[in-house]
Amino acid sequence: MRRTIFDLDVLRTFSTGMELGNFAKAAERLGRSTSAVSAQLKKLEEQAGTPIFRKAGRGLTLTDAGETMLGYARRLLELNDEAAAAVHSVELEGWVRLGLQEDFGETLLPEVLGRFARAHPKVRIEARVVRNAELLERVTSGKLDLALAWSDGTLTAHCETIGEVPMRWIGPAEGPGWHAASGEPMPLASLEAPCLLRSAATRALDEAGISWRLAFVSPSLGGLWAATAAGLGLTIRTPIGLPAKVRPLEPDAVGLPELPKLGLVLHRAEAEPQPAAARLAALVLQSVHGAVREAS
Repeated sequence: MRRTIFDLDVLRTFSTGMELGNFAKAAERLGRSTSAVSAQLKKLEEQAGTPIFRKAGRGLTLTDAGETMLGYARRLLELNDEAAAAVHSVELEGWVRLGLQEDFGETLLPEVLGRFARAHPKVRIEARVVRNAELLERVTSGKLDLALAWSDGTLTAHCETIGEVPMRWIGPAEGPGWHAASGEPMPLASLEAPCLLRSAATRALDEAGISWRLAFVSPSLGGLWAATAAGLGLTIRTPIGLPAKVRPLEPDAVGLPELPKLGLVLHRAEAEPQPAAARLAALVLQSVHGAVREAS
């Protein structure tokens, strides 16, 4: 049986097109013509030996085989890029200071730092998990090289919007929790003020005319998850980094208003970061784009 060897350039076009939601945009980003991209996608289906796409209205959607192919494509490209960085930057040295929100501390941070450390063992990383206001203060004052933060509309000198993530009402994984039909004020569990998501929750409740009470306040996300899981109150976060003991709620099912999306931004202390910081930023962006896709 002839062994199939997938073309990484083709896989990158496929992955980029799915990430952007448009293969014309992928062609522009990758510096290729739309006809060249079409030829690559045809080649991918030929290599796979099965349809990757199917028509959906005026556009295309993935078949089951296409969904499987996309997962493997991303993994193959990650490994390829990690290998290239390790080979080409074996002497990369220095010190990088990274700051990020708690939501990413247990999910993105170990994965990104593990990949970076394997490829660049001589680089020292200092990671700080803090709230939004402190992240922005530290990156603007030069105490952090990179900061991954939720967007409150503040733009630093060198920042890049990664995408938008839906905010969700979160309740305990088990048990009914609160329902609007109970007639009781909604018990809100929240982080200490100032908190972007706390403000979004109270604003949405006030605009919907739903009474609420502050049932639990925590200085940390771990405490907030514990209180929510115990049924002390409902909270508001994004789907990123949710522990198994809590779950997103469907607003209509419990009588709560729909929530807006929340922007995610990577802030840099310098326009042209040092090589070690630039490489770490690339890995953070790669991982966060995947988290944003899954959350959306």
